[in-house]
This record gives sequence, C-alpha cells and structure tokens, in this order.
Amino acid sequence: MEEFDSNYRYILVAARRARQLQGGARPKVESKSRKACRIAMDEVAAGKVEWTKNGEREPAAPAAEPQE
Repeated sequence: MEEFDSNYRYILVAARRARQLQGGARPKVESKSRKACRIAMDEVAAGKVEWTKNGEREPAAPAAEPQE
C-alpha cells in the first residue's frame, strides 16, 4: 500500500474513489465485496488509485535541449 502521511488522507482518497465507483466508474481490482467503499479501499491498498496532496504538482517532463 502507498504510504499516506495520515489516516485521514487515506480515508479522503478512498472516499473520493468510492464516489467515482458509485457514479459508474469501473473497479480497477477484483473484490469480494459489492460495496463501493470496500472496493475503493481494496483499490487504494493495491496501489491502483493515483493521488496527490493539494497544491503539489506532478514533476514536469524535462525540457528538450535546444538544437544548435
């Protein structure tokens, strides 16, 4: 499982994914449960849900070297 800086953040990520599942998103993992909340927690535990902290951005791709 990905390392979260707090249990609160883990719950926020799982809850947001559960809302997506309830809205019709397809599960990313096989789960024994049919409940969106449990499926979301299984996905987070498997590392299938990408997340970032507020205000942080993904590192940009390195800029291409100028051609001379």
